[in-house]
Formats: sequence, structure tokens, C-alpha cells
Amino acid sequence: MAEEVRSLNFIEHIVEEDLRNGYSRESLRFRFPPEPNGYLHIGHASSICLNFGLGQRYNAPVNLRFDDTNPAKEEKEYVDAIKDDVSWLGYEWDTECYASDYFQQLYNWAVELIKQGKAYVDSQSSEAIASQKGTPTEAGTESPFRNRSVEENLELFEGMKNGEFAEGAHVLRAKINMASTNMLMRDPVMYRILHKPHHRTNTDWCIYPMYDWTHGESDYIEQVSHSLCTLEFLPHRELYDWFLDQLVDSKKLRPKQREFARRNLSHTVVSKRKLLQLVESGVVNGWDDPRMPTISGLRRRGYTPESIRNFADTIGIAKRENVVDVSLLEFHVREHLNKIAPRVMAVLNPLKLVITNYEKGKEEWLDAENNPEDESAGNRKVPFSRELYIEQEDFKEEANRKFFRLKLGGEVRLKNGYIIKAESCTKDEDGNVIEVQCTFDPKSRSGSGTDESLRKVKGTLHWVSIPHAVTAEVRLYDRLFNDATPDGHKNKDFMDFINPDSLQKITGYVEPSLKEAKPGDQFQFQRLGYFNVDKDSVEGHLVFNRTVTLRDTWAKLEQKD
Repeated sequence: MAEEVRSLNFIEHIVEEDLRNGYSRESLRFRFPPEPNGYLHIGHASSICLNFGLGQRYNAPVNLRFDDTNPAKEEKEYVDAIKDDVSWLGYEWDTECYASDYFQQLYNWAVELIKQGKAYVDSQSSEAIASQKGTPTEAGTESPFRNRSVEENLELFEGMKNGEFAEGAHVLRAKINMASTNMLMRDPVMYRILHKPHHRTNTDWCIYPMYDWTHGESDYIEQVSHSLCTLEFLPHRELYDWFLDQLVDSKKLRPKQREFARRNLSHTVVSKRKLLQLVESGVVNGWDDPRMPTISGLRRRGYTPESIRNFADTIGIAKRENVVDVSLLEFHVREHLNKIAPRVMAVLNPLKLVITNYEKGKEEWLDAENNPEDESAGNRKVPFSRELYIEQEDFKEEANRKFFRLKLGGEVRLKNGYIIKAESCTKDEDGNVIEVQCTFDPKSRSGSGTDESLRKVKGTLHWVSIPHAVTAEVRLYDRLFNDATPDGHKNKDFMDFINPDSLQKITGYVEPSLKEAKPGDQFQFQRLGYFNVDKDSVEGHLVFNRTVTLRDTWAKLEQKD
């Protein structure tokens, strides 16, 4: 059977056209250029998969470049986290680059622009500069400092570099066109004064280049062939090209900026500012809180790199922005975990069950399949005894014929074990059932070669042997927002849509095979969902995070609404 050929996305069509028009494959180079001012989120994952995916498709190098031009917001912590995230997603970069590596070259080029009369020092306040920008339909007003002499501009710019002026005293602006229909071309700021230490250059610099000046020139220095940005940078392309026009060497490759649409995720915010607000306000417990859409948060929750890559491949690359339902991401998580996660038994809402005709003190070790989706996963042994935990919702004193779990007088099979029959129950003073008394059929054990094929019951319950049970803290995570577009309401703040039930901490009981589980290990708690061991686990205290439920329970809720 012939292998299915995947259709090209529009970015790949651009690359293919460039190859037909003279680009050589050897000249292809891509980059992923995060700003180290926060943790990467699921939106960045699509960009990572796009750029590194192109590198794999064309056997081309991909740079990891940190656009570290704002020391006020950037930290080494973010640099390290970004590198960890990209590696965890399964990608390797060719060269680790920093815009700060190019500060001297950028400064030299800025001096050349001043000498050519294409840049000047403006001594107005940022408010005055903004007020002179004009509107999309009205031309801006030229700065009174726009026609300073080259000599004065060079002297002031050097003084800015040497730390002779206070923050805000001067900026360097490109001299382009204050009447341009593109507001970004109206003498954009290239440098501002910041007396703050940089995480790599410390206090070597007192001026820092702006993003638009830095980005294209960094691409040029690195000889990046295709600079891929999200759609909000489309108006910036004209400025990107103007800066390159001033210094590009015709003998070198000229980078090409192209834009693709951001894929927004429902029930999520991905603004770094808003994510930081969630962290600083204590709504979540740090950037890697499993409710956060950060890659580190998704990783801690138990999402796999394969599921995120598959999600990115499914939503594809488009020219228009839209909102992707988060349930699609959860689908890919379930699909991958179903293949790799061992099946184990755990009880999260326990009800004691006593098998009255099972010998006291006796225990058996029953065979249990680790993963029916993976034959190589083999089997394990689970202990069985007279006293078990089952889920409270798996028992009713009386129930209709559609209730296929345990009820008085009814029979069910215990997973990997025997058929039991509920004979009676004990209640507390408030009328709550606290214990169920059952009998078992000793000839009905799963895999015993007895009359199992003849004895059929409709219900099968998971369980844990009480004498062998391992106590665990279980964190039931749900969506952080109870609205599909929490930051899409004009008259409400996104914080108004916080889901108060996004985290519930309970005590659960798991089978003893999990006693030695390590942080990051992933399991399917049978009939309950997919869980992983949290980094907070220590010897003697297991902590599990719910990654996803077995089914999309939100879909049913939304249908009811």
C-alpha cells in the first residue's frame, strides 16, 4: 500500500517556490526566536513545530535565538525553561543564538544610519512622540529634532551608549516617512536608554535596541532564509525590509519575513502578561502549574510531546486566525496515552466492601494485563483480599435496569477477579452507606479456566485491596476558565471567568505496584482517567495529577447549556 502523501501548507509552498526560483537547499535556514520574558505556552508550540518541522523536512539547520533586548523583563530562568521546553518537544537546534551577541554590530550599523542621515536622536518624551504619530488617515508631525546635524546626533548617541543620560531623556529614531500609511514607518524608535543590568551583558550597555530594529538584522547576521512570524507582524514586514535595504550585502542571502495565523485555544489565555498576572496573583502555583497552558505546565500535567506535536500537525498552518477547541488537544493526549500508559487500579472516592465468604487473612495475587494496546507491556500481579475499596458511585441500594454496577441482590465482576453479589449494606447515622457486604463465587475468577465463559455479568468494577492499598494525594485538574473566550469580552476582565473548581485535592488509594512510581510516570487509572506522578511526590507520599479524563466530559455539559 502506497504511503499517504501529506499536502503542503502555504508556508511550505513559499519555500518550494523559492527553491524553484533560485534558492538552494543548502541556503535554507530557519529559526525559533522567543523573547526570554516568560515561559513558552501552547501557542509557541505551534511555531516551534512549524520551524523545526521545516528544518526536518528540508534537512536544514534551525537556530534557537533569544531576542533578549529588554533587561527589565528578561531572566536566565526563562532562557533555561525555554531550552528545556524545546528539547522536551523533541527538537534539536543547530545554533543557540542571542540578540545580545549582536549588540555591538547593531550599534555600529545604527551609527552608519546616522551618518547617512537616516537616523536621529529625538529628545522628546515618549508621550510627545506618540502624540505626533498622527492617525491612519492623517499624517504625523515631524519631531523638532528630526533635522539635527549628523555630528550632534553622533555625539548624543554615543553619550546615550556611555550612560550619560537618564532613562527617557533621548531615543534614536529611524528617519523614514511621517506621512506613511503604515504607522510603523513613521520614524520608529530604534534605541532607548535603560539603566538595568542584562542577564548576559550585565551593565555593559545603557541602550537597548527595539524589536523591529533587532529582529531582521539578527536574521541577516545568522543568514536565516525564512523568518516566520505570527500574523500580527504583517504590518512590520515593510519596516523589516526597509532596515534590511539600508545594509544588506547583495552577495549574502537576504532573509524573507512571512506570516502565519496564530491558533488561539478555547478556555485559555496565552498572553504572557495575563499568564504572569495569574502567577503573581496566586490563582495558580507558578508557571508550571498543571492548569497553565505553558509547555512546562502541560508537561507537568502529563501531556506528552507526541500529543502536542500531533495536535500542532492537525490544526496546521493557516492565514486566518481562529479559535481551536481545547478538546482537540485533549483528544490527542488521550489518543497517545491510550497507547503507552499502563492500566492500573485506583479508587478516588472509596466505599468499603467486605466479601463475607472469603477467608479472613487470606490473600491472592491475580494476573492483570498492563496495556491491551501494547502486547509487549506484559502482565503484573495485583493483591486480592477479603476487604476492598470500590468507588462510592459504583454502588446503589436500588437501581433501574440501566445501572450495570453493584446493587443489592445484583452481581458484578471485579476487574481481573471474581464475580460478587451484594447482600447487604451498613449506613452511618446520616443514612450514608459506609460498607457493603458481598459474597463471591470462587469458581468465577478471571482467567481461572473455570465457568467464566458461562457466567456472564454486565458490570465490571475496579477495586483496591484495603490491606495492600497505597494512600496517595490526587489532584483533579480541570479547565482554568469556564468560558471559551475568557479574554474576548469587552466589559469583563478575563479573571472574572476563573473556574473555581479547576483544582480539587483528594485522598485516593492505589494498588501497591505504584508504590515505587517516579515523577513523570504515566498511568491510566481504569475507568477514571489518565494520571501522572507529580514532581511534589517524595518517598512515602505519592502525588498524582489527573492529566485528562477518559472522555470529553465538557462536551456533554456544553450540549446541556
